[in-house]
Amino acid sequence: MDTKQEIEKLRRDIEEHNHRYHVLDDPLISDPEFDRLFKRLEKLEEKHPECAVDYSPTKRIGDRPASGFLPREHSVPMYSLDNIFSLEEWGAYTRRLSRLLPGEDFEFWVDPKLDGLAVEVIYEQGVLTGAATRGDGVRGEDVTLNMRTVRNLPLRLIEFTAPPEYLEVRGEVIISREDFHRLNRSQLENRDKVFANPRNAAAGSIRQLDPGIPAKRPLRFFAYGAGLIRWDAPDISLDTQAGIMACLKRSGLATAPEAGLCTSESEVRQYFHSLEADRHNMSFELDGMVAKINDLGQQKRLGFTARAPRWAVAVKFRAVQARTILEAIEVQVGRTGALTPVARLRPVLLGGVTVSRATLHNADEIRAKGLKLKDQVLVQRAGDVIPEVVRPIIEQRSGLEEEFVFPEICPVCKSGVDRLPGEAVYRCFNLSCPAKLVQGLNYFVSKAGLDIDGLGRKWIEILVDRGLVRTPADLFRLNRQDLLALDRMGDRLAGNMLKALKQGLQGCTLERIITALGIRLVGVETAKLLAARYRDLDELAAAGQEELAAIKGVGPEIAGSIRAFFQTGQNRALLRDFREIGLWPAAESGADSGNAQKPLVNESFVLTGKLGSMTRSQAEELIREMGGRPVKSLSAATSYLLAGEKPGAKLARAKKLGTTVLDEEDFLELIARKQKT
Repeated sequence: MDTKQEIEKLRRDIEEHNHRYHVLDDPLISDPEFDRLFKRLEKLEEKHPECAVDYSPTKRIGDRPASGFLPREHSVPMYSLDNIFSLEEWGAYTRRLSRLLPGEDFEFWVDPKLDGLAVEVIYEQGVLTGAATRGDGVRGEDVTLNMRTVRNLPLRLIEFTAPPEYLEVRGEVIISREDFHRLNRSQLENRDKVFANPRNAAAGSIRQLDPGIPAKRPLRFFAYGAGLIRWDAPDISLDTQAGIMACLKRSGLATAPEAGLCTSESEVRQYFHSLEADRHNMSFELDGMVAKINDLGQQKRLGFTARAPRWAVAVKFRAVQARTILEAIEVQVGRTGALTPVARLRPVLLGGVTVSRATLHNADEIRAKGLKLKDQVLVQRAGDVIPEVVRPIIEQRSGLEEEFVFPEICPVCKSGVDRLPGEAVYRCFNLSCPAKLVQGLNYFVSKAGLDIDGLGRKWIEILVDRGLVRTPADLFRLNRQDLLALDRMGDRLAGNMLKALKQGLQGCTLERIITALGIRLVGVETAKLLAARYRDLDELAAAGQEELAAIKGVGPEIAGSIRAFFQTGQNRALLRDFREIGLWPAAESGADSGNAQKPLVNESFVLTGKLGSMTRSQAEELIREMGGRPVKSLSAATSYLLAGEKPGAKLARAKKLGTTVLDEEDFLELIARKQKT
């Protein structure tokens, strides 16, 4: 056997053992034996790079982190399913099918409705070449690199017959209950974020930009159907859902446990009852059943509504309910300042899960349901979502129950709270409220905001906890010494973080900073409208509510939110800080439209000391004419310090920050050089 043949045999053997271990749960060899085969393949591929192929088992891990997810269109739309919530509705659904296709009998392919992330994986000539999330059904996110790390997903299909020329497999990425608890224990040990539920863990893993992260997570992919298929082979049948699923399974893909064929409407009912009774004993979270017409010809004739196929439906499980005591109501503050009441319950077992908290949404809901502290209440989980309090059990009241009074001030920062006209939610409008700070900062630096790479939630939490950052402006006042004092912060990482902050400041546009502020109801599109209308944040802050509401696409509700934001004292102080550090972009339209072509665009200058050939005011005006920004205080994002005679403490700080220092001659030389380019 030559080297090329040995490499190919090792790949086949490893794929087979991988399939038996991760899909069939029937391993033939021990873990050390598997590792020995894998290391042998790695060694041979390293010595013979000419034999490299993308579908090798050694290629599952090792890709570089992506800079972002690119969009990927589905060749056939990935529709959502209509939901029904009882077997009575199921009966109505099948009667509707009979009216649409009178006189025809139906068989149904049924699956447990696994609670994960819907993904499409693409095989060409039997080799995995692409993957995308559902997205909006027409276009999803390209997650090919991450899906390659999912252990039970074959990189190359088993060739029981001719490989498919092209095959789109649709399925769910999930994490089992046992693996989920093991993952969360590991997260706690490493002081990382724990996940709320298996679905969030699976979806969050696939949406990581670094493929090394999902590679470490216990993800599994279960196929439930197919999109476009080009597969010409004599021994396969693709005219039924059952036939498609059999082909996928024979090709090495895992399919949902307990899935199968029901030959009648009544058999589907029996399947549903059996699945619902056993749901909490299953390895995976599920919230219902999916039933599909088995015959693809009937599927084609039934067609689609605007959002869902007529030939398939999800039947959700009934809500699981229990009684317990409402011990307290805690009010939490979110990123947008929304005050959300949360019920703290006496722990109760609910659908196999111990529940101690439940959502109450807002103050009006508490009043509408007539809830009192110490009430005995009915709690439910519908579709395995967050538990909710259904109602108080009034007949069990003892007279010791207490009325709950919704707070009139923010429970964290003690600022006044208000409820805008037409809204059910009370809000804290203080941008520097500690409860909002971490979430607000995380949004401020996100891709939707200033798009500052390398400054993730974990670092923001540390910076806030250490008291280094109390407002978004403080991010740009950080220096290398501040960062090096933090645990796990090296010189290189500190430099990269400061560089990213500088780039974020220099590249900031008015549209971006309006978005980054996180004003309630103001997203990217509204920010574009406002940036097109106003020159800078001062003009926007001064705009009246009627003026704002008159802008097409804004309207009275958004206008009210903008006015409330800029009327808050802490937010006005933040604008002053932004101006001081040079984070003060102007609109790119009107008189400022030519700035992008000017030689000092995105460059910021701090001036100190006495100049000889001009006053500091004249130097600042020259900087503005050239497209630059004179600012009052130094930060890591400052481009230059222009130092005249007796520069004072700013010169020492500039050297500490690594800011380029110019004397007057250097400055004039820079201006002349920039004018020539």
